[in-house]
Amino acid sequence: MNGLLIGRFQPFHLGHLEAILFGLSQVANLWICIGSSNKSNEMKNPFTADERNEMILSSIDEKIAKQIKIYYIPDVNDHNNWTLQIDSIVPKYDVVFSNDEFSQTLFQKRGIKVIPVPLRQRESYSGTNLRAKIANDQDWKDLVPQGTRNVLLKINAKDRLKIFNYK
Repeated sequence: MNGLLIGRFQPFHLGHLEAILFGLSQVANLWICIGSSNKSNEMKNPFTADERNEMILSSIDEKIAKQIKIYYIPDVNDHNNWTLQIDSIVPKYDVVFSNDEFSQTLFQKRGIKVIPVPLRQRESYSGTNLRAKIANDQDWKDLVPQGTRNVLLKINAKDRLKIFNYK
């Protein structure tokens, strides 16, 4: 059975890693969709799709890497056709893992099973919170896997994020 997990991963953090592990506990293969893949260098989407891909792949072990495939999903600003666009990009899937109510509704309208992902410390593992911590030179390194930490340091994420005045 194949599953689908959609996220912006701005940046990829330990909550995202747990979502992947949860998904893989339910299905044999997991299609990971990097949402808003056509956006970068903006406040909500500061990292490129390729950077986010690198964060994910560098943060998982080889066994998991064999069970996942990553796809880029650009924003289309057409909610009615968004799930159909995803279907045109990724192989067949049997279930979607999502906590986003709007996404759940869109997939469920099409008769696709949606399973919520258990969330751990949502406030800590929030991309918005994490971006603010990085930009403001606060303690953030324990909130991301080592691979993501390495990517964020390599691309000098702190300087990139400072221009957005996160609070």
